[in-house]
Amino acid sequence: KKPGGEGQGNYVRIKSQLKNSKLATICQEGRCPNIGECWGGGEENVATATIMLLGDTCTRACRFCSVKTSRAPPPPNPNEPEETAAAVAGWGVDYIVLTMVDRDDLPDGGSAHVAETIAAIKRHTDNKMLVECLSGDYAGKLASVEEVARSGLDVYAHNIETVERLTP
Repeated sequence: KKPGGEGQGNYVRIKSQLKNSKLATICQEGRCPNIGECWGGGEENVATATIMLLGDTCTRACRFCSVKTSRAPPPPNPNEPEETAAAVAGWGVDYIVLTMVDRDDLPDGGSAHVAETIAAIKRHTDNKMLVECLSGDYAGKLASVEEVARSGLDVYAHNIETVERLTP
């Protein structure tokens, strides 16, 4: 649902800028019904956006998720951390949420890429934007979890949205 009033400007701006960027959002890929409220913000709400890192193709095929899957997705865009930071710095949001597709094809599960993106966002926004990471499980590799946890983010959360019987 699109926001009305004050939030309309942020929503339209973010939607337009995303069309011209190479960024994926879980908001769009997952067809989130709350996209207008998050992107719009407004007088009483903080405007937020959720960027999906490491491409738009996951290596897992969870039955509850509508993100496309492949056992051999394209390699991550090496420019994504800087491109993401430059884009979100101009969106007028106060809080950015980073999520990710699972990348079991990468030795670290993509943790270095995620940590680099967080550091770039902090640099581009003079450390003013709050960054939350809804992280994957990195196939249980604790060194990968630690790398993201120590990257300078403000909120670390695990990206789990379902019950165990629905997981692959």
